[in-house]
Amino acid sequence: MLEKQEIVVENLDPTFWYTWKGTRVEDEAHYHSHEHVEIAFVMSGTGKYHIEDQIYEIKEGDLLIFNPGVRHQALLRKENEVHTTEFFVGFYDIQFPGYPVNYLPVPNGGYIMHTNGELRQKIFKICSSMEAEKAVPKVGRYFMLKSYLIQLLLLIIREQSDPVEQMNGYAFESANKKYVVEQLLNYFEDHYSEKISLDQIAENMYLSPFYISKIFKSETGDTPIRHLINIRLEKAKELLKAGYGGSIQEVAAMVGYDDAYHFSKLFKKHFGITPTEARKRVGD
Repeated sequence: MLEKQEIVVENLDPTFWYTWKGTRVEDEAHYHSHEHVEIAFVMSGTGKYHIEDQIYEIKEGDLLIFNPGVRHQALLRKENEVHTTEFFVGFYDIQFPGYPVNYLPVPNGGYIMHTNGELRQKIFKICSSMEAEKAVPKVGRYFMLKSYLIQLLLLIIREQSDPVEQMNGYAFESANKKYVVEQLLNYFEDHYSEKISLDQIAENMYLSPFYISKIFKSETGDTPIRHLINIRLEKAKELLKAGYGGSIQEVAAMVGYDDAYHFSKLFKKHFGITPTEARKRVGD
């Protein structure tokens, strides 16, 4: 039985590092520790772990949490025909009030969290989703993996914490909305020359396009698409002012537009002059 405690989540913005899934066929080579946090979920089988000079039996559904400095080594149970299949996640940059930096609270202060029923199914699904996401390089893969990691961390915290009473009249605001907007701003700045779909970005960030547009406008006063257009047009103007000698079609393509006519209309609407006129004014 888990001892319930108060674990406050003021901000959750971990840096995702890696995942690895494998079936263990021999003892882990070294008894070691990390400077980051590592979580291992036993997806199937049974085995043993050498943790801080003690041997622990593990089985399907067990979640092992190795905080920085915790020495551990996976061992085989050679009498078993079915080897252990484990899924690992490594990360850092977490801080819960009352705990050290990069420390994930563990039930009863131990190293192993036993799961079953709905919780086990949820964790298994998250691990499987992370493995599938890792396998195929898609736009926003890091953010998708990070979103799964955050879900996993919240499941672990919720399992150890008492439910929070809902206050009447309290309007919930996401603690991470500023972070989402910041990531969008950085993404637009780095990828303005590419094809960008708000629907695809929303899918990769595990959010809805409507929600992204709403919080973006509340934070910046502008819509995501309008902000992206402004970045592209400013970049085009910088190219022209710098004396770039390519055609207007080439300038348009360099800032993410296939249609030079459409680009020129946007440019004139924004600056009051055409790209050609802006080029002629270089040196004026």
